[in-house]
Amino acid sequence: MNRISFFKKADCRGFTLIELMVVIVILGILAGLIIPRIMGRPEEAKQLKAKLQIESLETALNLYKLDNGGYPDTEQGLQALIEKPETGTLPKNWRKGGYLDKGRLPKDPWGNDFIYLSPGAHGDYDIISYGSDGVQGGEDKNKDINSWEIE
Repeated sequence: MNRISFFKKADCRGFTLIELMVVIVILGILAGLIIPRIMGRPEEAKQLKAKLQIESLETALNLYKLDNGGYPDTEQGLQALIEKPETGTLPKNWRKGGYLDKGRLPKDPWGNDFIYLSPGAHGDYDIISYGSDGVQGGEDKNKDINSWEIE
């Protein structure tokens, strides 16, 4: 047998039906294992985003305190980070342009406003997102995201 003719025959060979079926079964098993895990991730991603947004608000609040000697009170709220307060203790050196990059308050990943309390029950201030249900309390996907619990 000629070496050239042997390799030409091997190159022309395709996949058998059995080989294709094995690949399809393996892909089906992998999809069955992976898809349910991926489907549960969007809620975790939203919770992580809420934590990052709270950390960003905390940074802005700390800059506000450095400039003005204290945090905005509950009545002034987080709005004090984008507009100079006109009630309560007026800021001494409020930064022109505010303390947030985009000049607007972020909503939590579920489209709700963050809750701000100052003084807070757990520190100088508390920032809270009520989670996907928008109601205080809850577990799993409805779990509240609290500034004092973020590490």
